[in-house]
Amino acid sequence: MKTTENILIIDLEATCWDDRPPRGQESEIIEIGVCIMNAATGKVSKNEGILVKPQYSKVSPFCTELTSITQNMLDDEGIMLEDALDILRAEYDSEDLTWASYGNYDLNMLQNQARRFNVDYPLSDDHINVKTLFGQLHPTVRKSVGMSRALGELNLKLEGTHHRGVDDAKNIAKILHWCLNQS
Repeated sequence: MKTTENILIIDLEATCWDDRPPRGQESEIIEIGVCIMNAATGKVSKNEGILVKPQYSKVSPFCTELTSITQNMLDDEGIMLEDALDILRAEYDSEDLTWASYGNYDLNMLQNQARRFNVDYPLSDDHINVKTLFGQLHPTVRKSVGMSRALGELNLKLEGTHHRGVDDAKNIAKILHWCLNQS
């Protein structure tokens, strides 16, 4: 596993529904939660949630209940996906840093959305799947578990709002730091 001195941690939130999406709507990124973690110390910096305006969907009541993100928030503060990806490149060196996410959902979603909207993929090829790594390294769990359960197994507190990218990125950093200290 190749790691840079600092690791970019990304957690996406996307439009979602309690059933199938309404006609013409699809799952789209609505928040890119991001932080930088120093691989040696675990110290987190530059933590933010970049709100993204969906092009084809609206935030459902189910999605708001899960993430706390409302359509009004995105209408008022959201930016275009292309601009959000430019922020990752410009402010987070996203093309040069090893990056991590909890599971492969974020990796696949970013690749799919970059293709879908015909924008350049903003991340390096060096990706750490923290969910898989945790399952491999934890002495008793030994399988894929959700982020909240992984924190519990490590006796770490889930900080902030679960399913808000800005907060989940920091929580993932805690799990990744534990994993890096196991080797």
